[in-house]
Amino acid sequence: MLFHSSIRQELTKSFGATVVVLVTIVLTMMLIRTLGQASRGYVNPSEVSLVLGYTMLGHLQTILTMSLFIATVSTLSRIHRDSEMVIWLSGGAKLLDFLRPLLSFAWPILLLIFVLAIWVWPWSYQQSQDLKDRFEKRGDLERVAPGQFQESSNGQRVFFIEKDLASDKEGKNVFIVSNERDRQTITTARTGRIQEHEQSRFLMLNNGQRLEISNNDKSLKLSEFSEYATRIDHDAFAKNPPIARTTSTWDLIKTPTLNHLGELSWRLGVGLAAFNLVLISLALAQVNSRGARGRQALFALFIFITYENMVNLGQNWVEQGKMAFWPLMLSIHLSVTLACALVLWARHLGLGVEFNTASMGNLINSITRLAFKPKKVPS
Repeated sequence: MLFHSSIRQELTKSFGATVVVLVTIVLTMMLIRTLGQASRGYVNPSEVSLVLGYTMLGHLQTILTMSLFIATVSTLSRIHRDSEMVIWLSGGAKLLDFLRPLLSFAWPILLLIFVLAIWVWPWSYQQSQDLKDRFEKRGDLERVAPGQFQESSNGQRVFFIEKDLASDKEGKNVFIVSNERDRQTITTARTGRIQEHEQSRFLMLNNGQRLEISNNDKSLKLSEFSEYATRIDHDAFAKNPPIARTTSTWDLIKTPTLNHLGELSWRLGVGLAAFNLVLISLALAQVNSRGARGRQALFALFIFITYENMVNLGQNWVEQGKMAFWPLMLSIHLSVTLACALVLWARHLGLGVEFNTASMGNLINSITRLAFKPKKVPS
C-alpha cells in the first residue's frame, strides 16, 4: 500500500541518518573519556578498544530509543509541514491509521531495545568492569613503569623499581616507602622478585636495608637483610561482590531485593519508554505555522530527557524503598500510554486537542506527582 510504504521508507531514511549521527557523537565522547581513564591508570592502554566497545554496547539501547523518537517526530512533522497530512486525511485516512505503519516499522527496533536492555546491558557492563578490575588489581611490580615512582593498588606504598626486561616478575634497585598507622618504613634492595604462595603474593627482596620511623616518638630503627619478604596485593585475588547492574535479569526476578527491583524497573522501563515515545511522537506531530520552526524539535528533546529522567528517578525510589515496583511501572508507563491514547482518540474524532508546551508540561507535572508521591517510611 502506497500510504504505508511511503511512510516506512521515509522513517527508515531518517532513522538510519539519526543513528549514524548519534553513534558518532557518543563514540567520540566515550573515546575521550576512555582515553582519559587510560592516562590516569584506570584502564589498560592496550584494552582501550575493548572497553570502548563494551561501553558503547551498553549505551546502544538509549541511542536506538532516541533515534527512533527523533525519526518519528521529524518524519511526521515534515508531513504536517508540507501539507501531506491534509492530502492523506482528505483521501480518507484517519490519524489512528498512522499507527500501523509506525508500529510495523518500529517493532523490530523495539524488540532489539528490549533485548539490549534485558540481556546485553548486564553482560557488557560486567565485561567492562572485569577489564578495569583486572588492570586495577594487577601486581604492584606490574603497575610500576621502569624508572618511575608509582603508588601501589592499596594506596599504602610507593614503589620505584628498575624492571628486568627478561621477566616481569623480577626487578633491580628496589625502593619502597610504606605508610602504616604508627610508622613509616623505607626499604631499599638490590634485587626483588614476586613469589606466589597460597593465593597471596610476596615481594622477595635481596641484599638491602630497612629504615623504620616511628610516628609517635620519631625514633629510628635501621636493619640490614640478605633476604626479606613483604606481602603485596592482599586483595588482588578477592572478587568484588556482584552488583545489580551486572546481575542477569532472571536472577533479578528470582531474588527481588530493593536493588534488584530498582534495576529491573530500569531495564523494563527502557523498552516501555521506547514504545510510549512512538505514541508520543504521533500525538506530538503537528506544526504551528506561526511558531518557530525548531520549537518542535526542542520540545521533543525536552520530552525525551524528561521521560528518561523519570525512569532513572523511579529506579532510585524503588531502591530506596520509597515506592513499590508495580505501582511505579503502572504510574509512569501505563499513565503515559493512556494519556497518549486519549489524545490520539480525541484528535481522531476531530476534537481539536493539541500538544503544546504548557499542556504537556502540566501533564508531565501531574504524572510526576502521581508517580513519585513518596510513601512514609517508618523511622
